[in-house]
Amino acid sequence: MSQYDVIVIGSGPGGYVCAIRCAQLGLKTACVEGREALGGTCLNVGCIPSKALLHATHQLHEAEHNFAKMGLKGKSPSVDWKAMIAYKDDVIGQNTKGIEFLFKKNKVDWLKGWGKIAGKGKVQVGDETHEAKNIVIATGSEASSLPGVEIDEKTVVTSTGALELTKVPKKMVVIGAGVIGLEMGSVYARLGTQVTVVEFLDQITPGMDGEVCKTFQRMLKKQGLDIVLGAAVQTVEALKTKAKVNYKLRKDDSEHQIDADVVLVATGRKPYTGGLGLEEAGIDLTERGMVKTDAHWKTNMEGVYAIGDVIAGPMLAHKAEDEGMAVAETIAGQKGHVNYGVIPGVIYTHPEVASVGKTEENLKEEGRAYKVGKFSFMGNGRAKAVFAGEGFVKLLADKDTDRILGAHVIGPMAGDLIHEVCVAMEFGASAEDLARTCHAHPTFSEAMREAALACGDGPIHS
Repeated sequence: MSQYDVIVIGSGPGGYVCAIRCAQLGLKTACVEGREALGGTCLNVGCIPSKALLHATHQLHEAEHNFAKMGLKGKSPSVDWKAMIAYKDDVIGQNTKGIEFLFKKNKVDWLKGWGKIAGKGKVQVGDETHEAKNIVIATGSEASSLPGVEIDEKTVVTSTGALELTKVPKKMVVIGAGVIGLEMGSVYARLGTQVTVVEFLDQITPGMDGEVCKTFQRMLKKQGLDIVLGAAVQTVEALKTKAKVNYKLRKDDSEHQIDADVVLVATGRKPYTGGLGLEEAGIDLTERGMVKTDAHWKTNMEGVYAIGDVIAGPMLAHKAEDEGMAVAETIAGQKGHVNYGVIPGVIYTHPEVASVGKTEENLKEEGRAYKVGKFSFMGNGRAKAVFAGEGFVKLLADKDTDRILGAHVIGPMAGDLIHEVCVAMEFGASAEDLARTCHAHPTFSEAMREAALACGDGPIHS
């Protein structure tokens, strides 16, 4: 029986980061993973492979629509789907092998197999039981489906199947207009697929700033995505070579049907706790099936912690990573901390959409006095030079103190630009602090400065 200071169950972004940080802090650490490769959903069938396909198809879009405008003449490239999938798989391999290397470098043991909590301080992996002073549950999440919809990962797929299709479909129906549905929908739309997105709510990407949401929806429609809102999917009939999606419009209960070669079910994710033995061990779950934790990620069983998608909060890889580091520091006797008010969210479509902190809707609900600084990318020299002038930056600041409360960006490199505001918010900065910081010219980041200036005396280039 092996004895450890910490055993982490799951090697996704939360789990592997937690394991590495534990080892760096001098704790004897092991990580349990049953997949053939480390990295969890994110590296194997999630964030990383989807970004590879988003990048490849964006290059195709540039070649088809913008190369000629820049004097780059020639035939548009054709798509070799097998080669594109091979490129995506190579990206996965490089990243997962990188985690293996980091485990060896930091002396983290990989316990290969599926883990089960076999009592206090005990983790069973296959036929072996290992002892640990501390156990961290980092088992992540899995795709959730709808009643009346059966997943086969061939015709009716989750994001996992959408990354492994054998050919580019002519018609695709995406159920759910959240991040995953819109990212994968835009990949296939660029490849020539006729994409219809069916969403139960009356807006895409619930929780997003309303103004950004409307602009984003308009842009997606321009890119060829047909979006049906307020539609409740009843059933999906998977036939031999295609599927039929039956839905009702909520406003009038009218029934409709769409044919598709592939149906992508992107209706969110649920915590993955299968086979962990939590109920037998007496570890409490919430009503929604999440592992119940206190403010320090502790479960009701002494020495057992939980992080990431398996607990409450946004299901984001970077949120899990932050929790992983905080738990490692807590176990090592330090003061682990996560600032949940400054966790950015990004949608990697083109243009990208990013946000952090409060939306205008949040601030109105709270009755908080605020001011808005906005700047369009059409006023940004760099954005215009690369055909990326659509979209804007929106900064929200407290009306009295000028402290930054949130930011929302739709435009080029939004997922990188947002971190300037994240750092500012961590330090309690004001919009004026950001406005008075020199930004290199010409960069996309100048749009962020202009939005900050708009919270004061006004932007220069608008």
